[in-house]
Parts: sequence; structure tokens; C-alpha cells
Amino acid sequence: MADLSAEEAVAAEQIFGARLALAKRYVEHLATSGIERGLIGPREVPRLWSRHVLNCAVVAELIVDGAKVADVGSGAGLPGLCLAIARTDLYLTLIEPLERRVVWLEEVVADLGLDNVEIVRARAEQAVDKVECEVVTARAVSALSTLAPLTIPLLGGRGELLAIKGRTAGEEIAKAAKVIRKLGGVQTEVLTAGAGVLAEPTTVVRVKVQRR
Repeated sequence: MADLSAEEAVAAEQIFGARLALAKRYVEHLATSGIERGLIGPREVPRLWSRHVLNCAVVAELIVDGAKVADVGSGAGLPGLCLAIARTDLYLTLIEPLERRVVWLEEVVADLGLDNVEIVRARAEQAVDKVECEVVTARAVSALSTLAPLTIPLLGGRGELLAIKGRTAGEEIAKAAKVIRKLGGVQTEVLTAGAGVLAEPTTVVRVKVQRR
């Protein structure tokens, strides 16, 4: 089982508050059926909290109150389910094309009793005009130059993309700049989420979109 270290426990309490028990139950799913069904690698169990759940959940601090959020390529619910647990005011649409992952997500959402989540089995491009959102999130889907055309059209011309990235974020922005501008991106920046909460804050690329 993925136990919380003392440091992680403090961060988790700060991020999830009264819903920490739900977050723990979600991590139990990841560490058991998530591994059995190939959504998470067994080596990730000791790092489920630090590298995955807390790393994703802090992105909530970048999202405005009451936003409708589409999470592209949700997989094991990262970051979508983390955000839904941390923020009851958000409405999450998890977009995932693979049936076995969709089935797992449906089981977990039902078990956790999350009423601010819907799951759509589709590729991102198939969900355009079918999903209403102001924010699109993505983690470990693809490089920004490929990710932007998959995610930005979901916004319908206005909103923002929050892509969880690593140390190469700046390089990815440079390579994707032309594509982002063509899609209506008016501002692209690298932000950090979870500073003062996590030992290693999360790197996020935010693309603000506004079609003229």
C-alpha cells in the first residue's frame, strides 16, 4: 500500500482538507486495481502520493472557482480525479479513449461517490463541440506541439490549457509557439503550483486562448 510520509501527510491535509479520506481511497484504487489493470506501473506505488496525486492536485490552485474542466487522456484519473476530489466546486469531464481505462474510471468515481465528474469515452478531437469547458488539463499525453491541437479546440475559442510538464517546458513552448498562435493562443507561460506545499512544486504550462 502507498503510505503517506510525514511530509506528504502535511501536504495532503493542506490540499484535500476534509476530503483527505476520499483521496486516500482513490490512492488505494491506484495501488490495487490500477496496477492489476495496467493503468499504473507497480514501481510507482511508493511514489503515488508525491509524484502523482499531490503533484496533480496542486494544479487546482490555478483554476478559477466553479470552472468546467476537461481532462484529456485521463488514464488513471491524473489529474482529473485529483482535481475533482480537491475541489467540489469544479465540474470535471474526463476524456479517455481506451475502454478498459474508462471502465476503471467509472468504477472509481462510483465508489468515491463523486458527483462532479462525468466520463466521456472518446479521443480529444472527437469530443470537440460535445464537451463544454473553460479549462483543459493534460498530463503525460504528448509534447506541447502535438498536445495543443488536441486540447485547445475543446475550449471553443476562449479559455485556457493547463499542461503539467517537466524541466523541458520552456523548450516545448518554443517549439510549439507557431501552432499555439494559430490556434488562438494569446499568452503562454510556465507556472509552478504547490510552492510552499510540496518539496518539488509542479511545473505547469498555461496557454490562454482567445480567438479574435
